[in-house]
Amino acid sequence: MKLAWSDADEEFRSSLRTFLEEHCPDEARKGKDFMANDDDRVPPWARAWQATLFDHGWMVPSYPAELGGRGATPLQTLIYLEELANQGVVRSVHFGGYAIVGPSLLEFGNNEQKAMAPAAIRGDTVWCVGMSEPDAGSDLANLSTRAVEDGDSYVVNGQKVWTSYAPYADQCFCYVRTTADPSIAKHKGISVLIVSMDTPGVEVRPIKHITGAEEFAEVFFTDAVVPKTNLVGERDGGWRITMGSLAHERGGLWVEGVAGAHRALVGLVALAQRNNLDRDPIVRRRIAAAYEQVASLRALGYKGFASFAQGSSSPEHSYMKLATSELRKELFDLGMDLLGPFGAVTEPGWAEEGGRWWQSEFIALAATIGGGTSEIQRNVVATRVLGLPRS
Repeated sequence: MKLAWSDADEEFRSSLRTFLEEHCPDEARKGKDFMANDDDRVPPWARAWQATLFDHGWMVPSYPAELGGRGATPLQTLIYLEELANQGVVRSVHFGGYAIVGPSLLEFGNNEQKAMAPAAIRGDTVWCVGMSEPDAGSDLANLSTRAVEDGDSYVVNGQKVWTSYAPYADQCFCYVRTTADPSIAKHKGISVLIVSMDTPGVEVRPIKHITGAEEFAEVFFTDAVVPKTNLVGERDGGWRITMGSLAHERGGLWVEGVAGAHRALVGLVALAQRNNLDRDPIVRRRIAAAYEQVASLRALGYKGFASFAQGSSSPEHSYMKLATSELRKELFDLGMDLLGPFGAVTEPGWAEEGGRWWQSEFIALAATIGGGTSEIQRNVVATRVLGLPRS
């Protein structure tokens, strides 16, 4: 038996490669494991590139043309994701709009809200997603930001934290509590509001990373008035939207995770060779073990994607998020080990590969927290994949 892509799929891949050769700017070919400390987190080149992808039907290929796609099949979508990941090409520097908000508006929004989706996917509107709070991180059902009805509006009070892109966002896809009845389950009293970031009473306080970048922020709501027409879906129906949002985010995220681990692995081999450690049996053993993990995770990702593409649940993707983030942390730990005392050098002109390894060490640790902590993912795997009872 010969396993191969169909002629149509190979033609799809060829068209994508030709498009990237002709249109992809050098800035989009980051291929990095860490975030550079750019002053503008959504620079002009990124806006132009995302718009170019949309206009040529390459932003979300499975969508129709009016939503930045070309009606691609699930297999072609996989080819697309792998090709971009392997080339280190970034689609967007603010993923929330095209990966979470756009799909959620299309699935749950009214007609006016659905009309906001193309701009979110094209990148004309920058969105942030208001989920995490000081006392409601991975436990989203514990959120306390309140939206109280007042005539034709909701009055919002509360705080969000670790809100990606909030300093640069035009709109917030904000999860709020609209029912405070203690007799019902917490997750049943959550709703989603579209909140303009220039609404009076909305204050953004940027949070500086350990790397120096300011991507995250705290967002405070003090008597912020939001029209009822900005409610997405049904009142108290936000939990269902939450599950859809996370599914959209993670459906293809494993591809990037595996590709990132593979890039780190290639970098480790080169690093070991430069430092004359490639003949060290312990180093060779650790790199070989990592290679086995990357290959195994890629195969598992294919299995989960096959289920996802057929409309079935894909619990493998919860494990993939856990496994790839933990593996990448291990890989960058190894990189720092190979550098020895030079791993502490952070000056741009002296740090190895422009500071790749020390910055990646910090970012890899954060990746085990963002998007659902490793602890939460282990619980998901235990209950949904292994069928273990809840304690």
